This record gives sequence, structure tokens and C-alpha cells, in this order.
Amino acid sequence: MPALLRHARTTYGVAMRRALESAGFSDIPANGLYVIGGLALGASDVPLSKLITDLRVSKQAAGQLVDALVTGGYLQRSVDPLDRRRLNITLTKRGRAAAVTQTAARKRIDAALTRRVGKEAMEITRSTLAALIEIGRPDSAGA
Repeated sequence: MPALLRHARTTYGVAMRRALESAGFSDIPANGLYVIGGLALGASDVPLSKLITDLRVSKQAAGQLVDALVTGGYLQRSVDPLDRRRLNITLTKRGRAAAVTQTAARKRIDAALTRRVGKEAMEITRSTLAALIEIGRPDSAGA
């Protein structure tokens, strides 16, 4: 299962990278797709501490990733108005455009996969992967 998941993730990653490069977004660093996609799915600012937890990287590595995305014009950093010790990150106009491109590539892979295995199999796969993610969460009793 781990090998299948790794190769499946690569299918999405390659498709997204190609689409982004074709659209002029070739400077997004590793893990940048995760950050941009995650922010595009959320409606509000995301604390940097949440990003670090979700990526499972050091605070320094997350900071460098955010710096690269800010420098590339994809993200904007701001101080949390409720807690000045926290930094929030949001997508810029360029970041939102990259997210649209990334989402379109994901949808093309999803559509091709649905044509191959059917809608019911896709729903079962999503449910199974969601359960696997839940098992891996630190606060989960299922591990």
C-alpha cells in the first residue's frame, strides 16, 4: 500500500507541476503545492504553526518554504490581530491563480481515474484514504 500511495501521489504531482509550469508558475518549491492547495481549500488565514504541524517539517524548514512562496509572490504574511506572536499566511492574487491551475490539473486526473474505475470506486477510495489519514493523526485512538 505505501508504494501504491507514493506512485499515485506522483501522478498528481507531475500533472500539477506540468500545468503550473505551462501557466508560468515554475518557481514553486517542493511542498509549495501542498501549501497553495491547502490554503485554496480554506476560507481564512492559516497560522504558520498549523502549516508546520501539517507538513511535519521543522519550524525552520516551514519558514524557508513560506519565505520562498512570499518571494515568488504566492503568499502574503501578516501578524494575527488577536495574537501578535502568531503569523498568518494567505494567498496573493498570483497564489490564487496558481491554485486554480493546480486544481484544474487535479480535476483532470480525477476525471481520468473515474473513467477507469467508476464513481463508486472513487468514493470508496476517498473514504479509505480519509480513514488512513485519521489513523495517522497523533491524537487518533485508531493507531
